[in-house]
Amino acid sequence: MIRCVVCGSHAVDNYRKIDDVEFYTCHGCRSLFADPEYLRAVEEGNVSNYRGAYWEMELRAARERSYGSSLQRVAETFFYSRIPITRFVDIGSGPGYLLDALAAALPDAANMFYGVELFPPDLAFRSKHPNYKLCPLADIGQKFEGGVCIEVIEHLTPSMLDALAKQMAQTSAAGAVYLINSGQPDYVVTEDPGYLDPHGRGHIMSYSLEGARLIFEPHGFTVIPLPGRHWAFLVEYQSEFTTKEPIEQLEARIWSPIPENVATLRDGGGGSLMYCTGLESARCYLEHATVIQRTQWARSLQAEIDRIEAERKAERANEASPKQVPPETNSHVAHAGLLGRARRWVQRDAS
Repeated sequence: MIRCVVCGSHAVDNYRKIDDVEFYTCHGCRSLFADPEYLRAVEEGNVSNYRGAYWEMELRAARERSYGSSLQRVAETFFYSRIPITRFVDIGSGPGYLLDALAAALPDAANMFYGVELFPPDLAFRSKHPNYKLCPLADIGQKFEGGVCIEVIEHLTPSMLDALAKQMAQTSAAGAVYLINSGQPDYVVTEDPGYLDPHGRGHIMSYSLEGARLIFEPHGFTVIPLPGRHWAFLVEYQSEFTTKEPIEQLEARIWSPIPENVATLRDGGGGSLMYCTGLESARCYLEHATVIQRTQWARSLQAEIDRIEAERKAERANEASPKQVPPETNSHVAHAGLLGRARRWVQRDAS
């Protein structure tokens, strides 16, 4: 019987076969994963997707991301951080193009950015940035206050990701925050069914937030959801973040960023471009999540009102007195409860 490679649950079903590799879905932690035998082959080095053909396909996408969306993810992370960032790392940097993009966007701050990569392309296609390192993260000899890990963990088996989380803990200052960009199961199922690709892009896992928690939390990290996206989350080392009201906590961070981090984004040679990029990117996703949350709330409220109206019609039809109606089904009490909820929502919005 197949067990989930992330949480160990037996509540596993077939997801689908991709090329010649069977994938499974876990009803425990909700992660998607390739056949355990295939994952074992990856760990033993018998499967390697990072040769010439892979980089021929990946280099153009890596450059486009680095000078576009990846810059946004870096800028956002400076807003999410609750400590001044003096060293920032791109984990799984590929050819290192994000370092080049950051040097162009923030030339005065270029030396604070590092990149680490274990399976680089040929020398001719690599970044020449002095902080582009071909070594494990633990060997870089620095402590970091922030970082990104973009389109990496879907390549890693749970034991490989656990080893990375351990190294991140070893190289993190207290309060260090990292933005991890990777397609979660909801994203794979509803938006990009081709995301899992064992032989082409080497995507063998789709970690849910619960799956990520099981791996990162034992190493001292808090997994922080990013509402409005099912393809990214934060991990923060020795964090004070709570799971209650994540939207409000993240809004508080982006609207009151650390002054030193603002200075890096505004005064690093890029004017206010990186500052505006980070603020607007972080803000728009949270606002989108808020719209979804309030829409769901409004629909649930309408459903309750419809149910109560149906009960009142039944009461009138039966000419039942209020005393004959149990308190929990009394429509007047229920209406008062709904009005109270609505007032609390409006007051919260106004504040």
